[in-house]
Amino acid sequence: MEFVSGYRDEFLDFAALLFVWFRKFASERGAGVGGGNGPEGRSRLMEAQVRRLPPDPALWVLHILPNHSVGISLGQGAKQGPGPGLGAARLLGDEPLLCLRDLSPYVSFVSLEDGEEEEDGEEEGTGGEEGELEEEGEQATTSREPTQDAETPGEPDDAEEEAGEDSSGGDTREDGGEEEMGPEKRSRKRGDAAPLHLACLLLVTDEHGTILGIDLLMGGPQGSRGRAIGAEGLAQRAYTLLCHSMACPMGAGDPRRPRQLTVGDPQLHRELENLVPRLGVKLSKAPMRTWGPRPGFTFASLRARACHVCHRHSFEVKLVPCPQCGAVLYCGETCVWADWRRRPDDVSHRFWCPRLAAFMGRAGELAALPFTYTAGDPYQLLQGDGPPLMPPVPPDPPRGPFGSWQDYYAWRGLGLDSPLAVLLTYPLTVYYVITHLVPQSFPELNIQNKQSLKIHVVEAGKEFDLIMVFWELSVLLPHVALELQFVGGALPPENDQQHFTLQRDGSGVSVRPGSGVSARPGSGAKEKGSRRDLQIKVSARPYHLLQGPKPDLVIGFNSGFGLKDTWLSSLPRLQSLRVPAFFTESSEYSCVVDEQTMAEATGGGTSPPQPNPFRSPFRLRAADNCMPWYCNAFIFHLVYKPPQGSGIRPAPRPAPPVPAPTVPLVPARRRRGEKRPSRGGRRRR
Repeated sequence: MEFVSGYRDEFLDFAALLFVWFRKFASERGAGVGGGNGPEGRSRLMEAQVRRLPPDPALWVLHILPNHSVGISLGQGAKQGPGPGLGAARLLGDEPLLCLRDLSPYVSFVSLEDGEEEEDGEEEGTGGEEGELEEEGEQATTSREPTQDAETPGEPDDAEEEAGEDSSGGDTREDGGEEEMGPEKRSRKRGDAAPLHLACLLLVTDEHGTILGIDLLMGGPQGSRGRAIGAEGLAQRAYTLLCHSMACPMGAGDPRRPRQLTVGDPQLHRELENLVPRLGVKLSKAPMRTWGPRPGFTFASLRARACHVCHRHSFEVKLVPCPQCGAVLYCGETCVWADWRRRPDDVSHRFWCPRLAAFMGRAGELAALPFTYTAGDPYQLLQGDGPPLMPPVPPDPPRGPFGSWQDYYAWRGLGLDSPLAVLLTYPLTVYYVITHLVPQSFPELNIQNKQSLKIHVVEAGKEFDLIMVFWELSVLLPHVALELQFVGGALPPENDQQHFTLQRDGSGVSVRPGSGVSARPGSGAKEKGSRRDLQIKVSARPYHLLQGPKPDLVIGFNSGFGLKDTWLSSLPRLQSLRVPAFFTESSEYSCVVDEQTMAEATGGGTSPPQPNPFRSPFRLRAADNCMPWYCNAFIFHLVYKPPQGSGIRPAPRPAPPVPAPTVPLVPARRRRGEKRPSRGGRRRR
């Protein structure tokens, strides 16, 4: 079995969710789901169904988000030139994309503004296609897009979904996508296939920011409001979207209808005045005057549940967990039995079910943290203006090593309502390894008496983006000269081989020289107050290709050995160096997979994983399982295979629990060996 919870970019999960919901909505809208005699009969049936739904006390909002400048260019993956783009299987299948940059061969954003003057003559002759585009929004392209590409089943939906997610987040989504997906804003050149143009996005949310439905209006002229269809057609389109959003909400929750709806466009508000009351919903007296209904409005993170086997979401089917382990979600007996009978046996749920049940039993232990976020908004302190997030450094160093968030917060002057632990989990985990785990497992190194430490952070990614928080190591270990070298193929190539210094600058910390990450020869000098600088090095390459002196310690965060082929080369490299190497994982399941990968790559193993007292306090919600996932939840170290001829045998590890030969809980009519497994994690090979 394989789970990618905690390893996949949330943007991709968001993209997949938008894609699936919109594809379902577009197909049902075109087919007129619900029967009835013609469009009017189907509409009356849908209205009757919606009126019977339970009311939602939250205010719902219908947004209109025009797009004037950004188009979407589709590629064929490794091949150059235009193509049908990214298929659904790449987002949802057995080999899902894990990183946003993996989308770059398939989807990129282009500017629709550059070169407009030279194409005015051609664009004037394309207005006659408006009506067709508005009817088939899920397949439409601009007039210059090749028709065979537009008609490829399933593929254009995916491109539009990418557009939808980009626009749903406003400018932030667009900019973020451009930075991650290759060329930032490529102008369209004459002779190239025209990009898809998302003229307008209709978006339904509740007052808390949960996205409930979307509709994409493709290929219309870039008018003042970006509308691709007339006023009457837009009102009917919006009305249909509202009905589907109530009957099949994209975000969390059961089907429901709001007590009140507000609309973010005055004209559309007037056009819906006679339609919305048919659903038993009250329309606000006046349209919404600002983009959001309240100043603190944000798009809530979406984590719609999905079947582990077929990947259908909770708005498509009813999901139930495995009755034995309670860990894995399935949509029905067919998927239960398919997972239970996977081959080879060690990837089947039959093999994993008792193990997953044991992992589920750790949920209470992992949630036992001292924080008080339920008393208010945990993100309020992270919203910019206000006092510094971190209090001044205490005048006296710690009296002894910290072993819990509560002790550290008390010494640092932080309240237990502060959410900074979600960032500080990285430096505090390094601190815990240095002060507790290395002395326990490698006492011969005498690491606590060392005056300098060189630490390699392997397969680094997001940790490098949070590099400033590692300054806290200099606060906790003021007597140690620290050098952190971030190594990994996911690091920005432009930062390769750079060496710079983090220094205290008044009450804050800065990178010297300049405000960005700039190259600087390491000085190793002390700053005022006898606190050392923190030396940082960057190597944008896999660890097995790194050249240089041997480190004192190797650390990796949320490693996922089974999800990257480079580990099959990096682990033997660590075996040859034989340095203490500690890794964190976001679940106990992942630790088991890491041990299997270590054995396959080197013949060695790993130590028994133990809960990390400095794990992130925010539980990661998985789509296809209910296991407790936390960033940096568990820690283990590598157990190297003894050198040949040493005569030393590796210490035996306790055997994992053997799967119980019990019959899965299934209805009595199932007899032919069909055992009901609940959920397992497939191993990526």
